[in-house]
Amino acid sequence: MGSGNGFFSTQAFNLDAKWLIDPQQLFVGPKIGEGAHAKVYEGKYKNQTVAVKVVRRGETPEEIARREGRFDREVAMLSRVKHKNLVKFIGACKEPIMVIVTELLLGGTLRKYLLSMRPKCLDMRIAVGFALDIARAMECLHSHGIIHRDLKPENLILTEDHKTVKLADFGLAREESLTEMMTAETGTYRWMAPELYSTVTLRHGEKKHYNHKVDAYSFAIVLWELIHNKLPFEGMSNLQAAYAAAFKNVRPSAEDLPEDLASIVTSCWQEDPNARPNFNQIIQMLLHHLSTISPPEPVMPPKRTTSENAVLPPESPGTSSLMAARDDVGETPKATVEDRPRSFFFCFNQCY
Repeated sequence: MGSGNGFFSTQAFNLDAKWLIDPQQLFVGPKIGEGAHAKVYEGKYKNQTVAVKVVRRGETPEEIARREGRFDREVAMLSRVKHKNLVKFIGACKEPIMVIVTELLLGGTLRKYLLSMRPKCLDMRIAVGFALDIARAMECLHSHGIIHRDLKPENLILTEDHKTVKLADFGLAREESLTEMMTAETGTYRWMAPELYSTVTLRHGEKKHYNHKVDAYSFAIVLWELIHNKLPFEGMSNLQAAYAAAFKNVRPSAEDLPEDLASIVTSCWQEDPNARPNFNQIIQMLLHHLSTISPPEPVMPPKRTTSENAVLPPESPGTSSLMAARDDVGETPKATVEDRPRSFFFCFNQCY
């Protein structure tokens, strides 16, 4: 049932057939990333180079139900939003294991890109351009009633030419409704809005009242980081940063920022969520600032160190590590050249 502001409550979903991945045609190569509940691999699907996110189901019935619900929501959201600054969704399957397939971006995460530049900072026009990419992606999500809840440099991926940023990882995204409360199982403390904290540490799964303005706060911290190329709340642990922001109203210093940008970050990270601007307003403020600064000096992008897009055979380390979740299975039998299956689906059957 839709709410008055265009945000909708979460409903159960059935994956449209056009988004259903055929595991027989999915080939998995080297691992390129890993999170708390998933691993990401380079792969091939129907001769297209892709990123393959494999979500672990968990062990207990409660954990399995929670992760399957999160997977269902992520796929439902990915399948209905499309924007040049969102990682392109290709498809998903839930059996034999939970897999999400997206386009593969070779520029690496924004976190790695910024680290490669330290101690230098991004040219201001480039930093603001990246911020515009992020704001446009967020404006698209919010227009569809989706809160990302985990906006941070690790979830922002660059294209190979390092000219465009795209938003990834909808694992914690939720649809917003003014009539329901949402759990506080949200992103990384350092970038999280203060209203997401209840005590010194967050009680996992506690119901909280909050809305899409949590993303505006996170955006302010990311923008500050883009400009300074420093970790926000430097010298504090994640929990110390969370406590300082939520209970002492501490924020990174905006004193040395140009007036326009200082206005953006300070308005976005205000304690009162209702006082924060929406992303349409943020985009207009960024565009205004961009019009006032001179073109950037040419900068050579850092040398890319990612591997070639080689697809590994089923017995390779990349595929073996994909199936290493079960310690009691033993080694994967090696097939002969004649009967060697090459599909992701078969590898699952062999190992489980």
